[in-house]
Amino acid sequence: MPGLEGTANPTKVVVHPLVLLSVVDHYNRVATSSKKRVVGVLLGQVEGNSVNVANSFAVPFEEDEKNPSVWFLDHNYVDTMRDMFKKVNAKEKIVGWYHNGPKLRSSDLQISELFKRYTANPVLVVIDVQPKEIGIPTNAYFAVEDIHDDGTAATKTFEHVPSEIGAEEAEEIGVEHLLRDIKDNSVGTLATRVTHQLTSLRGLAERLTEIRTYLQHVLDDKLPVNSEIIQNLQDIFNLLPNLAIPDDAPAFTVQTNDEYALIYVSAMA
Repeated sequence: MPGLEGTANPTKVVVHPLVLLSVVDHYNRVATSSKKRVVGVLLGQVEGNSVNVANSFAVPFEEDEKNPSVWFLDHNYVDTMRDMFKKVNAKEKIVGWYHNGPKLRSSDLQISELFKRYTANPVLVVIDVQPKEIGIPTNAYFAVEDIHDDGTAATKTFEHVPSEIGAEEAEEIGVEHLLRDIKDNSVGTLATRVTHQLTSLRGLAERLTEIRTYLQHVLDDKLPVNSEIIQNLQDIFNLLPNLAIPDDAPAFTVQTNDEYALIYVSAMA
């Protein structure tokens, strides 16, 4: 069973859009045409049970593809960059590190041990820069000691914690402007909106499948009942419109038809 070292690990990691953009840029500059992975430092604050990852910077990193235990991370460069960022924003401290994954590697535990010289409990965020599935492209982990029941020596392992994407209002405005600048003008508005809706529906279908799987496991006694999850599901279901009311279904149909007619006319203009 996993045991925590000292204090309990945070239960949530919030990653800001600036970090995602920086990691993608790092990957495109260094490893876009190779199997090489990129590594960098995460900056932010630990706020109660949450780690707020607001900034990052890339770090020179090399590893032997045939022997994962052979790697090099320039910690002198990390020291220099840490001091520079401290002058710009003293509130942002080193909270962990990242790599582009998409999965954990055997050397990750050793690298996490190295980062303990900067923070007592570093978080590892694996950021998939080329996601093949719809969803959040981040996975957060903390290194813990796995205490065995048979009395053998404890071993190090990673414990997964939930992660989410969060942003301040200024960041949201900046991301909107960036997406507007990189918009493909060769694609029509109608095709773009249909593609976005299709992507959203696929994501919704995946979430509904996860909910169904969880509820089935609870019914089969494979998982314990979590009252918080059940309450959240009930709140979601309460927000659904009641289409059994005679006047509601036609109203939704008319509104949907009007919106699609407007999109179609706008695309023709």
